[in-house]
Amino acid sequence: MPADASVLLPKTSVQQATLPLLAIFGPTASGKSSLAVALAEKLGGEVIACDSTQVYRGFDIGTAKPSAAERHDIPHHMLDVVSAGEIFTAGEYRKRALEVLEDLRRRHRLPIFTVGTGLYFRALMEGLADAPTRSDQLRARLDATVIKRGSAHLHKLLRRLDPAAAQRISVNDRQKLVRALEVCLLAGRPLTELHEEGRRGLQGYVALKIGLNPHREALYERIEKRVHLMLDHGWSKEVAALLAEGAPQNAKAFEFIGYRELRTHLERREPLSNTVQAIGQATRRYAKRQLTWFRSESSVQWLEGFGDSPETLSAALDHLGPLLTQSQK
Repeated sequence: MPADASVLLPKTSVQQATLPLLAIFGPTASGKSSLAVALAEKLGGEVIACDSTQVYRGFDIGTAKPSAAERHDIPHHMLDVVSAGEIFTAGEYRKRALEVLEDLRRRHRLPIFTVGTGLYFRALMEGLADAPTRSDQLRARLDATVIKRGSAHLHKLLRRLDPAAAQRISVNDRQKLVRALEVCLLAGRPLTELHEEGRRGLQGYVALKIGLNPHREALYERIEKRVHLMLDHGWSKEVAALLAEGAPQNAKAFEFIGYRELRTHLERREPLSNTVQAIGQATRRYAKRQLTWFRSESSVQWLEGFGDSPETLSAALDHLGPLLTQSQK
């Protein structure tokens, strides 16, 4: 495909057409956003974040939310969607992402998803089964259990009720733990089992998938450098400002990697060096969990470099060119 090639989605029979949808998978710090912007410039696309952290307003530095300069005037969607105290689910992501897709369909723009949260993308593509509505009484009891006995106790309970869900939900992710247990207890069945039934997948699109898989040591080195760079850019001040502005301390967003460690650092005045080490270790573990999830995705073209590498961009274009041409026939 020529370097200046641009994809224009079909302008006739748009509602009936099977349109291309591009998804870029990759662990944190692998350069998904950079590659998405470069591809959007080449292919006439717009970027849709698929990340459970970047939907929260005010949580910018530690979530690696692309700045205005990094976006290169390419429209970005699904960023800064809700405030810190709000609950945002995979179902809500799907609902809002479908609205974005319809807008891009009308304007004949290529959707380019940067996938950091595999569950959100799977919810979009495969749909979600009907699950029991929330029970405030049950949720309050589960929240009280977290306060009294810790989230590890809930995780142990979930391992007994739904081992598959426990494997993909972190012991520190209180919101997901509570919701998974809530569904299990209300429905009398595992959340995983419910999700496998009665889903209606995304219609009218064919997903073209690219995965970034840089060498592990290079990725870990970049993670360490990025943590220091984020701190240099005011990450700690961002956390202090959020707390000063009244963001709820039990908010989901304060459970994100780095935010919980920096909040503890600010509240307890623990040494920053210990905090930086804890953030780096947690981020590396998260990157491993992401890759484990993404490798379960089918039909992914894996590229070994980082997303901001010219060689990676060239390889991505070479792979996508025939697929995009075929999808328009």
